[in-house]
Amino acid sequence: MEIKQVMVVRRDLGMGTGKIAAQVAHASLMAAKKAEEKKPDWFSEWFEGGQAKVVVKVQSLEQLMEVKKHADSLKLPVALVHDSGRTQIEPGTATCVGIGPAPEDLVDKVTEKLKLL
Repeated sequence: MEIKQVMVVRRDLGMGTGKIAAQVAHASLMAAKKAEEKKPDWFSEWFEGGQAKVVVKVQSLEQLMEVKKHADSLKLPVALVHDSGRTQIEPGTATCVGIGPAPEDLVDKVTEKLKLL
C-alpha cells in the first residue's frame, strides 16, 4: 500500500513563495500529527518510507472547503491551516489543507483532479 500526503493551497490570496512554503509546512505537520494519533500504521509506513508529499492548488475558499469536506467524509486525517496574520494576509484566513498521510487511493479520491502547484 502506497501512503502519501497532499497539501492543498489557495491561490486566490496572492501569497508569496515563502508564505506558501510556510503554510504548506504547517499543513504537513498538523495533518501528520493527526495521522500519528488516529492512524498510527499509516503514519509509520509513510514516515519510514520517505514521507511522500504532493502540493496542489485551488482558486477559492469554497474549493478549499469542498476538498476538506470530502476528505473528512472519507475519515482521512485532515488539517485546515488558518494564518496568524503577522505578514501578508488577514488573521484567521484559511490558507491550506493537509490531507494524510493516508493510502494513495483514498487521497486520490479527493485530490486527483487538482493541478499541481
